[in-house]
Amino acid sequence: MRVPVLTYHSNNVGGNDYASNDHVALAEDLARIHAAGFRIVPLSRVVAVRLGLADPASVENAVALCCDDGSWFDWHDMDHPTFGPQKGFAGILREFGAASGAPVHMTSFVIVSPAARAVLDRTCLAGRGWWTDAWWADAEREGLIAIESHSWDHNHATLPETAQRDGRRGTFRSIDTHAVADAEIRQANDWLDAHVRTPRAGLFAFPYGETNEYLLRDYLPNHSAQHRLLAAFGTDSRPVGFDSDRWNLPRYVCGHHWQSSDALVRLLGARG
Repeated sequence: MRVPVLTYHSNNVGGNDYASNDHVALAEDLARIHAAGFRIVPLSRVVAVRLGLADPASVENAVALCCDDGSWFDWHDMDHPTFGPQKGFAGILREFGAASGAPVHMTSFVIVSPAARAVLDRTCLAGRGWWTDAWWADAEREGLIAIESHSWDHNHATLPETAQRDGRRGTFRSIDTHAVADAEIRQANDWLDAHVRTPRAGLFAFPYGETNEYLLRDYLPNHSAQHRLLAAFGTDSRPVGFDSDRWNLPRYVCGHHWQSSDALVRLLGARG
């Protein structure tokens, strides 16, 4: 089992070419992934195989896709105030599926707190109300994009207050006590189960790709009955394998681990 997990950020729109725009990158990458002979499988299936709950053959020659933060750019076609019309990730996935006839799926790791997203909409987007959760339930119903947790508030540096009450914002390494971890991780799962999803064991992606020994060795493995996670993802640049840490599974990040579709094909170890 060696399954690359590819991560995109729909808020990354700094131009209209591959290097500056994850929407352009995703559309180009989907075509190259398909041409290279890879299948796209749900991230949940990769986790199930890693945990011995599904047949390894179901992820042979496969990649999984995910994206972070959960803004409207994941789902809606948007008119960017600087760079013009942008097709949402969902539309890009649908178009690829229709053209290729291949199954396609993505997991969106969302920032869950409505209050935090309202502030982040002003500090990190255009302040136009583009970071609400109005589309999450529709995504779950359609089955094209699964909604999973990217924490309660990302412990984001631009928020005036977060679940980390000591003021150590801008890093997830400071989520190092049970009370704070519960506020960031269990509270997020509680909210998603109450408002968006059928209650279930979920997946988690560490904000900033950062974690610490307390989360990896105590909170996540020892309190699963409370937080109800199956696995968590960091951003180490390796495929998911049977030897991967269940609580820090690797992901490749577009723009960081690869900067072109040619580089992605090389990363995947294929030609296309």
